[in-house]
Amino acid sequence: MTYAIIKVAGKQYRVREGERLLVDRLHQDEGATFAPTVLLVGGDGAPQLDPGDGVVTATVLGETKGPKIRIGKYKKRTGYRKHTGFRASLTQIQIESIGGKPARASSKPKAKPAEDAAVEAVAAPAGDLPAGYEEMTIADIKSASGDWAAAAIAAALAYEQEHGKRKGALAALESAQAALGGGS
Repeated sequence: MTYAIIKVAGKQYRVREGERLLVDRLHQDEGATFAPTVLLVGGDGAPQLDPGDGVVTATVLGETKGPKIRIGKYKKRTGYRKHTGFRASLTQIQIESIGGKPARASSKPKAKPAEDAAVEAVAAPAGDLPAGYEEMTIADIKSASGDWAAAAIAAALAYEQEHGKRKGALAALESAQAALGGGS
């Protein structure tokens, strides 16, 4: 899961491929493609603090207005009341690619080299790992791990220790394993 921290209109955003976000108004036409300033690229290993080749491509989807903010001033015993409002001018953008690669159009997994597949098979058997585990958030793991078999929990725990090392996911899997009586 590759992510990047970009700077658009003086503000920083953490983005992933295919993500849509609202930023302060940009002076770009609808459908225009631009490359925002990249501050950091991370996700597949250690973060790159100096992303020389880190290229992020974004597309402008359109202009919109933010929520209305009402502002009121009042002074007691004088009859002074003043009301005004504000709506921010925003631009909706979509992140097309990070690192020069276009976003994947299909969700079909790519074939792995033989040595990478062998290393992953030793770490966690593919048949035991729950479907879609790599894309699950910690909250999803906490809610779903109670229904998994002991082999699936052990495979997910091995995968997490090898790849993700997310503390919340590790804790959820260890507690689910203890609840099944598998120990930790």
